[in-house]
Amino acid sequence: MAAPVLISIYNQEPYIPVLSAIALITTLLGAILFLVIRSRKTIGYREGFTMVTFGWIAATIFGALPFWLTGVIPEFADAFFESMSGFTTTGASILSDIESLPKSLLFWRSLTHWLGGMGIMVLFVALLSQLGAGGMQVFKAEAPGPITEKIKPRISATAKILWFTYVIMTIIETLILLAAGMNWFDALTHAFATMATGGFSTKNQSVAFFQNPVIEWTIAVFMFAAGANFALYYLAMKDKSLKNFWRSEEFKLYTFIVLLCTAVIWATLTPKYTPAEALRLAAFQVTTIISTTGFATADYGFWPSLAKGVLLLLMLVGGCAGSTAGGMKVSRYLVLFKNSTLQLKKFFHPRAVFSLKIGGKGYSESVIISILQFFFLYVITVIIGTVTMTGFGLDLTSAITSVLATLGNIGPGFGAVGPAQNYGFLSSEAKYILSFFMLLGRLEIYTVLVLFIPMFWKR
Repeated sequence: MAAPVLISIYNQEPYIPVLSAIALITTLLGAILFLVIRSRKTIGYREGFTMVTFGWIAATIFGALPFWLTGVIPEFADAFFESMSGFTTTGASILSDIESLPKSLLFWRSLTHWLGGMGIMVLFVALLSQLGAGGMQVFKAEAPGPITEKIKPRISATAKILWFTYVIMTIIETLILLAAGMNWFDALTHAFATMATGGFSTKNQSVAFFQNPVIEWTIAVFMFAAGANFALYYLAMKDKSLKNFWRSEEFKLYTFIVLLCTAVIWATLTPKYTPAEALRLAAFQVTTIISTTGFATADYGFWPSLAKGVLLLLMLVGGCAGSTAGGMKVSRYLVLFKNSTLQLKKFFHPRAVFSLKIGGKGYSESVIISILQFFFLYVITVIIGTVTMTGFGLDLTSAITSVLATLGNIGPGFGAVGPAQNYGFLSSEAKYILSFFMLLGRLEIYTVLVLFIPMFWKR
């Protein structure tokens, strides 16, 4: 939190005392908590789930303070919504005039994305090796995807590798955006938002403001990269080969979905735009939705119905496991598709024994059941959320896409919450509910919902 203080000093803003006080308060509270609990040696599943969920809520509350106490966002519900949207990399905003914000808060807004993208608690695991085996419980509770694999035997080493890869890719994108014509501030903040698949821009028109095809293609490529499993990048650097990408069935399916959807939308947009412009718009919007980033170069609410239908389906997909993207994850669809194929084979060969394997690795029955349960909870949450949001006066399209966009950590939806709109018109109660969906989606439902089970709190 010292970063926005430095930006404020550089730009001679009047918020230096407030931002400094907030940074000092968080430091003192963190130090007190560390001294109180440092003797705790055992971190099991319960402690892991509790630390992650309440750690994220605490980060959101303190992350809201710079917006609220400076008076830039007067209502705490709005500041909380913006902070939660940042840390969960959702990109939904209550702000109608983003460019009016001081640079210190624009930077903090983007930094919340970057911290939340790879994971606040994963960073915690990387920095504190004394967690030992307990670090795995924290890592599992936060890392996205149905199965969390360790790149290294020590989970702290795995966390460090993931963060190192994340930092390197952020630096590379920043340098390319600088070369493409952005200033250093816009390049860094947009790189933060891209690699975190967040979508907070420093401009009211988002990426469309720059009117630069090179910038749009650069961001599209890095959004696609951020939606892939980060472990693949480490293996590519380690082996000095891209073979692991093509061995990954999840990555191949992810790539196929992006290419197919881009081709379909490109074909629908060609009558309205030149082929090159239609391809750029299609590729950008497909990657921004499937990676759950939420940047915009056009108001797709006015696109043909087929194009909007494809984008709506992509909201239900998301990126790969082990990426910074939200959504249901491509890996879950791959497992369910293969399991359905095996079930069909059993009709013809009832006595045969089949095992589900993806990339040469077997998946147990318990993992398949867990994925089915996840889908059920996801759908039920969308249904309950949609009905709830209609109670706040939203039409059905706006209600269902507001839930899909927040639960999937996407940001913009359709209708009243489309890419040219924002969430500022909603009541405080509605904003808190959607903030809860953001947290639920980022921590993949189980980590949060398990805290509501009475048995969880019993010794």
